[in-house]
Amino acid sequence: MCSSSCPLTESPVVYIWYKNTEFLYQDSSPWYQELISSEESVTYSCAVRGYEHLRAPEVSLASLTSACFTVTYAKGRMCSNQQRPEDEPCSITYPREVHVQKTEADQHFKLACNTSCPQTEAQTITWYRNRRLEPAPQPVPISSPHSYSCAVKHLLSDEVCIQDEYCFTVNYVNRRICALQGSSVNISSEYSHPYYQQSKSKLWYKNRRSDMAAGEELIKNTDRIKFHGLMNRHILTINKLMKSDSAEYIFRIGSDAGKWSALPGVTLVVTGLEVMFSPSEEVTEGQRVTLTCRTSCPLTDNMNYIWYLNNQPLNLTKAQSKYLILDPVSSEHAGNYSCKVKMLQKSSLQKMLTVHRRKWTQAAIRIVVLLLVVIPIIVFLWIRRKMTSIQSPRTETSVNLEEVKQRILTVSSIRQTSSSIQRVQPSPNSSFNLCSNETDALSHMFHECYI
Repeated sequence: MCSSSCPLTESPVVYIWYKNTEFLYQDSSPWYQELISSEESVTYSCAVRGYEHLRAPEVSLASLTSACFTVTYAKGRMCSNQQRPEDEPCSITYPREVHVQKTEADQHFKLACNTSCPQTEAQTITWYRNRRLEPAPQPVPISSPHSYSCAVKHLLSDEVCIQDEYCFTVNYVNRRICALQGSSVNISSEYSHPYYQQSKSKLWYKNRRSDMAAGEELIKNTDRIKFHGLMNRHILTINKLMKSDSAEYIFRIGSDAGKWSALPGVTLVVTGLEVMFSPSEEVTEGQRVTLTCRTSCPLTDNMNYIWYLNNQPLNLTKAQSKYLILDPVSSEHAGNYSCKVKMLQKSSLQKMLTVHRRKWTQAAIRIVVLLLVVIPIIVFLWIRRKMTSIQSPRTETSVNLEEVKQRILTVSSIRQTSSSIQRVQPSPNSSFNLCSNETDALSHMFHECYI
C-alpha cells in the first residue's frame, strides 16, 4: 500500500507505481494490484501524481509467511532504529497481527504487546489508554476501569479491558475490506460495556476521506442498507455496492456516560473489474501474454472468475483465476476479452488484443537469399563433377586406340623399308646385317638389331 505521513488534500488522489524504477501503472487506489515477486532483485516504489520527485524509497519483498513478512528498503533512513548509513539498504520484519496480552500477578495486571512473528529486532511499540496515547503502562490495578491497546509498525491491536464488566470497548472484525461493485458486504463490530451501564445507541457513521470537509455522515436504514445485532456484535450490511460506498465506516455506542468508538474505522473500497494485458495490447505471434482481471484493491474473499472472448465464455481445462496466460499467443487469440466473477452479473468492459503475424527480420531475409544463391551453385558443381567422372574412362580408351593405330602404321612402314633393303645385294665384306625378320621388327620396335 502506498501511504503518506500526512493527510493528502488533493482530490482526486492518483497513485503511481514503479517496478525496478520503471513506470508500471497509475490508479486512484493506494493498493498495489499486480503480482508481487519474491525475488529481492525486483523492487517496487510509489508516488503521488504531482509529487513524483517525492517518490517512496524502493522496497523488495524478502520473505512472506502467514505470521509476518520481511521487506528490504533501498535507503537506510527507513530503518531509523538500526542506525544504518542513509545510502545503505536495510531490512525490516513486519508482523501481520498484534494483540495485548494480560498477565495477572498479585492484585495487578502486567500488559505486553505481542506480535504474530518473532521479534528479530527492536520494534517501536505505541500504547493507548482509552484510545489516547499513553506511555508504556506500569502494572495496572485489577479494578482499573480503563481499556488498553497497542500498535506496532502502524498495525493496531484490538482494545482490551482490564475488567470486561467495568469498561467500554469497540473493535472491528476486519479493518480493511475490498468488495466488488454490485456485490454485498458485511461490516462487523464487536463491543462491550459496563454491566451497570447499558448502551442506549448503536450507530454507524460514514467518513469519506476524499471529501474531508463533508465530515461524518450518519448511516440510516434503507432498501440497500441494513443493521443486524447479535449478542455483543453489530453488523452493517450494504447491498448492491456502488463506487460511492467507498469510505471509512465507524461504529459508536452511546450511554449516559458518553460515546465510544474505535478509530480508525473500517476502510471499504468498492472496485470494478478491468482487463489488462502484459506486456501490451499489441503483440506478435509466439510471445507470452498475461491477461489480468484487475481490481483497484486486493479482494477480501477468494473469487472464481469467468473469461470471455468476443462475448463467448472460454472453456478452460484448469480452474479459472484472475490471470489468463496465452503462451505462445497466436492469431487465433486475437479479439475482445472481458471477465467477470461468478455469482455476479456485471462483467468488465471489453478490451481488444491485437496479434500481429511474425515478421521476417533483416538477418533472416539475408540468410534465405544467401541460401537461394549458394544451393544452386553447389548442385551445379556436384552434377559437373559427376559427369566428369563418367566421361573420364571413355577418353582414356580413345587415347589408347589412337596410340595402337599409330604403332601399327609405324610397323607397316618398317616392313616396307625392310623389303626394299632385301632387294639390295650387300657386299660380302659387309660387317653387319639389318634385321629383316618381321617378327624381330615387331618385338624390337624402333630399335636396331646387331648380328
